[in-house]
This record gives sequence, structure tokens and C-alpha cells, in this order.
Amino acid sequence: MITRAIENCFGFAKAKGWDKTYWAIDIHGTILKPTYNNKISTEFYPFAKETLQLLSKRSDVYKILFTCSYPHEIEQYLEYFRQHDIHFDNVNKNPEVADGAYGYYHEKIYFNVLMDDKAGFDGETDWKGVYELLR
Repeated sequence: MITRAIENCFGFAKAKGWDKTYWAIDIHGTILKPTYNNKISTEFYPFAKETLQLLSKRSDVYKILFTCSYPHEIEQYLEYFRQHDIHFDNVNKNPEVADGAYGYYHEKIYFNVLMDDKAGFDGETDWKGVYELLR
């Protein structure tokens, strides 16, 4: 379950003395319900908006929008999210973590938490647990 991964992430960060963690978050099938057409999705999954608003206020979570959307769509999504007080630190990259003791990050971005329907995240049910954990 994603909440266990988040708890482990925060616990590891505390033990290591890290001031932040890195979360990669997909749009379609994760934050917003897909439309399966050429229009951008605008329907949030239950608790997605509220959870992302909480995350947007946290300085200890670096939020990476992790998407295969086209560049013009990404701009539309970022604006849509801004209108809902949801802010991401970057899109599809994490320049804060360079190569080091933990690995080679030129071709794969570094993250501690991955929220993506392709990775097993269920937009319909998982947001509520994350919301409750963060509150």
C-alpha cells in the first residue's frame, strides 16, 4: 500500500537527516480521471486535490509531475493545478539529485515515492489514505 511506502520514506529521511523527500506523481489515472480524447482531464479522483494541496504546502516534499503528456498539455495541466493551489517543483526531472553514492541519475530521475497507476497506485482509493496520513 502507498501509505506504507510513504511512512517508510519519511522514516528513512528522518534517520538519514534529510530535509526533503522526492515524490514523482503521474496525472492520468492517478491525479485525474482520463478522458481518452484530445481534451485535458479535469476530474480529480476522490481526495487527490486535497492531498496535493497539503503536499504543495510542505517544504519537505519535492513534487515532480511525472507524465507523458505533450509539452502544450503540460502547460495546461500546470495552470489547472495552480488554479487549485497545487504546485509542482519540476516536470519529469529532478535536478536536485545528481550522481553520487546512490546511483547514476542522468537517464533515470531520483524519487522516494512513486504515485502512478502503472505502478499500482489506485486513484479511486489510495488518495484517502495518503490524505489521512499527511493530516
